[in-house]
Amino acid sequence: MAYGVLCERHAPAARILAHRLVDGPAEAEEAVAETFAGILHLLRRGGGPREAFRPCLLTALRRTVHDRSQGRSGRVAAGETEAPGPWSPFVDPALSGLERSPAARAFLSLPERWQLVLWHAGVERAGPAEIAPLLGMTAGGVTALTRVAREGWRQACLRAHLAGTPGQGCCPVLGMLGAYVRGGLARRESRPLDEHMDGCAGCHDAFLELADVNQSMRVIVGPLIAGPALPGYLAELDGAGVTGAAGPFGRWRRTPASRRRAVAAGAAVGAVSLVAALATVLMPVSAPEPQAPPATPVPEPGAAAPAPVPASTPAPVPQGPPSQPLLPAPSPAPGTAERPRGPAGPGAVAPPAARGPAPAPRLTVRIDALGALVRSEAGIVAVRLRNVGADESGELVAEVGLPDGMTVLAAARRGRAVAAIRPVGTVDGWACRAGAGGARCSRRPLAAGRATAIFLRVVVSPAAAEGSAPSVRISTAGMGVTARARTGVRAAGAPARFATDGRVVTSAIGNTLMVCASVAPACRAARSRGGDRRDNDLWEMGPLDQDRDPSTRSSSAARLALPRTSRVVWAGLYWSAGAPADGRIKFRAPGDGGYTRVRAERVTERELPVGVGYQAFADVTRLMGRLRGTYWAADASLRPGVSRHAGWSLVVIAADSRQPYSQAVVVDAATVVDREHGPARIPLDGLTPTAAPVRVDLVTWEGDAGVTGDRVTLGGRPLRPEAGDRDAGNAFDGSATGAEGTGMTFGTDVDGFRATLGRDPVLKVSTGRDVLLFGAAVVRVRARS
Repeated sequence: MAYGVLCERHAPAARILAHRLVDGPAEAEEAVAETFAGILHLLRRGGGPREAFRPCLLTALRRTVHDRSQGRSGRVAAGETEAPGPWSPFVDPALSGLERSPAARAFLSLPERWQLVLWHAGVERAGPAEIAPLLGMTAGGVTALTRVAREGWRQACLRAHLAGTPGQGCCPVLGMLGAYVRGGLARRESRPLDEHMDGCAGCHDAFLELADVNQSMRVIVGPLIAGPALPGYLAELDGAGVTGAAGPFGRWRRTPASRRRAVAAGAAVGAVSLVAALATVLMPVSAPEPQAPPATPVPEPGAAAPAPVPASTPAPVPQGPPSQPLLPAPSPAPGTAERPRGPAGPGAVAPPAARGPAPAPRLTVRIDALGALVRSEAGIVAVRLRNVGADESGELVAEVGLPDGMTVLAAARRGRAVAAIRPVGTVDGWACRAGAGGARCSRRPLAAGRATAIFLRVVVSPAAAEGSAPSVRISTAGMGVTARARTGVRAAGAPARFATDGRVVTSAIGNTLMVCASVAPACRAARSRGGDRRDNDLWEMGPLDQDRDPSTRSSSAARLALPRTSRVVWAGLYWSAGAPADGRIKFRAPGDGGYTRVRAERVTERELPVGVGYQAFADVTRLMGRLRGTYWAADASLRPGVSRHAGWSLVVIAADSRQPYSQAVVVDAATVVDREHGPARIPLDGLTPTAAPVRVDLVTWEGDAGVTGDRVTLGGRPLRPEAGDRDAGNAFDGSATGAEGTGMTFGTDVDGFRATLGRDPVLKVSTGRDVLLFGAAVVRVRARS
C-alpha cells in the first residue's frame, strides 16, 4: 500500500520531467516505468534514502534516461553490489561543477527530512498543507520544520565555505554572516561586513546564497536534481497542479482523516524500506533528527568559537487596513537619518511635540527620485514616512516642493480649480492635489510603528537644471519635519515607470517572435540552443507562429510562475523589433478566450545596424486575469530578413503576504549599447543602498549568443544570468525566462540576476563586440530590519 501511495504522489512529476528529457510519449512512459521498477528492485536489497523521495526519483529518472541513451539499462542487475558511500548526483556536462558548490554540498549534507521540505517548499513552491502528507505532519508542523531546515542549510553552507580556501580576512566575515542575514548585528557591527563584501566576490556570493534560501534552492539545488530541464519542469508541474489542490495532494486532503492517518503511517514505514538501497540515486543514511541549530556564528577553522551574537527578536509587525496590504512596514525607513535638530537633508526626524512622561509621535521622512529623473522624461518621486514614536500622529500633510522645470504629471486645471492627482504605486490613503511648485498631499493619522509612502509621477522639462532635487515638508499636530532628495535631475539614465513598497514579488517573462527560417539541420540545432550558428545575424529570420490561430501571423507564449497567493499590482508589456513601429500588438492572458488588441502608450525608435528599430510599452494591468499561467503575444510589427529581431516581455509586480517587505521599481529606456554609444548606465536612485539582497530582471534586445563580451554590473560587480548559458561574460545570449516551445529566443533576452545593491547602486550594461538595445529593468530590494 505504501509503495502505491508513493507512486500515485510522484509519478505525475516523473512523467513531466521525462517528457522534457526524451522525445515521444511512449519513450517517456518507458523511462518512468523503468525508473520505478529499478526502485522496486532496490527496495528488496535494503539501505538508501528514507524520506526525500521526490529528489531521489527525479535524479534516478535522469540517470535512467542517460543509460538508455547509451544503450544501457538503469536497473541494477541481480548479484551486483552498489558502491558504498554517500550519493553522487547525476550532473549534466553543461552543469559540471555544480555539485561542488557550497550550496549544493550543504544541501546534500542535511538530514533527509530537511532536504524534503527544502525541495518541495523552496524549489517546487509547494505550501505547508501540500507537504504535510509527505511527512504525516500538520501544516503548522511543516512551517516550523521548514524554518529549522532553512537555518540548518545556512549553517551547513557557511561550514562549506569555511572548509574551502577563503581569502585573507574572509573567515571572520563568513563566521558572522549567519547573524548578519538574520538581522542580528548592530549597525556598527555590520558596517565592516558591508565594506568587506564590497571588495570580496566570494563573501558577496555567500551572502546572496544565505539571504534567500528559496532562490538558492531554485538556482543551484534545482538544476542539480532536475538538470537543465528544471525551468520547463517547474512550469509544467505548476500548470498541471501536481503540487496544488488539483493534484494528488488535493485528493489527499479530501480523503477522510482516519484514512490519511493510516496511509501516512504506512507510507512513512514503507518509505524507509522502499528506497532503502537506492544507491544509484540519492542521500546518505540520516542520523537521528537533529534539533534546530543554534543561532550563533560559525567559528573559524582551528579557532575557538566566538561568543554568540544574540539574534534580535523582531517586534510584531503592525498590520495595515485590509484595503492597503502593501504597507505592513516592519522597520524604520531604510537609510533615514534621524536628526532632532539642524538643516533639512536627505532624511530628517521631527522631535516630539512635548517632553516629559507623556508619549508622543516622532516622524522620520525621506524623499527620493526613483530610477533617474531625466530631462524631457516622466519619472517618479517617492516620499517615505514612518512614525517611530510611542503615540499616534495627527492628520498628516505632505507639501512636496519641485524645482524649476519639474511638474506633477496630469495636474490639469479646470478653470481656477486645481485638479486632484492620483499617486502611483502604493496609495495608502493619501489624497493629493497639484499646487504651486509641487503637490500637497494629506492622510489620516499614522499609528506608532507604522510607515507609509507616496509615489508621485513628475515630468522633467528639457531646461531643468541638472542636480536640482525635490524636497518635502511633513506637518502634523504642531510639529514639522523636512527632507531633500539626495539626487536630482540627471542628463541620462532610465526613468521609473512604476514603483511600490510592501510585501511584493517581481518577475519578467518573454519570448521571441522570430526564428531562423530554414529547414537546414543547423537551424534546428540553433533553435535548440545547439551548434555554432546561434545568432540572428547568421540567418534569414522569419516570423514564429506558435498559436495555430489562422488570424495571427506571428505569436509566442511564456509562462508566469508566481506564488499562488500573489495578486497583481502592476503589469507592463514591452515589445521590440528591427522594423518601423506601428504601436500595436495582440495580447492574451490565461483564461482569455482570444486576443486583445493593445496600443502602445509609448514608442521609441532607435537606429540599429539593420536600420530603424523600436521598443514599445503599454500598461496591461487591467488585462491580467489569473495571474499565473501562460501568456501570449502576437502580430507585433516586424520585418523578415538577416539580423532581424522581434520579441516581447511581460514585467509584473505582485503583492504576496508571504514575501519579505521590499522596495520595487520598474525603469525603462530604449538605449543603444555598442562601441560607438558606450555602455548604458542606469542609476537606481531611491532604493536602500545597503548589502540587502536585490533581484534584477532585465529586458534587452538584439543579444547574440555567439558574440561574447556582453556584461551586466551592479555597483561595479559583475552579475551572472540565471538562465541560458549562465555566462557572466556573455549575459545576453538569446534566452528568456518563461519562454514556451523555444530554446533559442533569437534577439530577445529576459534575464534574471541576483546581487546586492551596494553603495553605488548603478546598473551598467556594456558590450565588447555586439550591438544591444537595453529595454527595461525591474528591481526588488529587501528592506533590512
